[in-house]
Amino acid sequence: MVHPAPLEHPLDLTMQAVFTYGSWAITGVLLVLALRMSLRQRSAFPLLMLLAGTYAALYEPLYDVGFQLLFYLPGQWTVFTAYDTPQPPWTFSGYAILYAGPAIYICDHLRQGMGSRGLLLAAGLVFLASCVFEMAGINGGVYEYFGAHALRIFNYPLAVGVLETTMVITLCMAATALRRHVGEGWELLSLFLLFPVVFYGVNFGIGAPILVAINMPEVNPNLVLAATLFSIGAGVAVVLGLSHLLPVGQLGAAPARTAAQVSAINSTQL
Repeated sequence: MVHPAPLEHPLDLTMQAVFTYGSWAITGVLLVLALRMSLRQRSAFPLLMLLAGTYAALYEPLYDVGFQLLFYLPGQWTVFTAYDTPQPPWTFSGYAILYAGPAIYICDHLRQGMGSRGLLLAAGLVFLASCVFEMAGINGGVYEYFGAHALRIFNYPLAVGVLETTMVITLCMAATALRRHVGEGWELLSLFLLFPVVFYGVNFGIGAPILVAINMPEVNPNLVLAATLFSIGAGVAVVLGLSHLLPVGQLGAAPARTAAQVSAINSTQL
């Protein structure tokens, strides 16, 4: 059975305002923090990471079509429309909060010597944040995943949270390696390319079985469940695999290390 898009579903206007003004207020705070980190580190990396994540929201319509997500239309504040999928203004701030913000701090801890336990703890926190944010939006009457997704909790497909978490952790490892190789120069602008490449590489790569299963003309629930379990397992395996590239037993940063020691660890681990 194919699930049609709920084009006439009413939008909760109060929640729309909360998501818009609240998320942009938080993004403003993140902007100040990222700027302070950039000044302290004498590097544009934190600021560029936040801006790159916000920029990547321009491509959200691709994700919406693939994962069958719809921002409710009646009364929606719309920034632009692509693939017949209007985008609300909090899409951009949502990317900053869910993806770029955590990535800034995880990358900072990776730079200082975060270990495998720390990375796994960070992955757990990212997954929890994704669940809270999206469950609030879905159950608050702002949008929904209308496709035949399996394994939902409070109408939120758990596979989406796993894929988002895998994306953030993969991005952090890749961005940290990039920074180590190119330094603090203009080459860091490539973060604007790295962010969407990792985002869609993970969601459309690891999530490909789900995308195919839920977009078939005749949806088979058993096939969707099998595809969901496969993608969840693959995402978890990627995060665990990336954690093995780091030293064992360290929860967070190692501030006592010298810059030379951190550089030596990065050169061997990343």
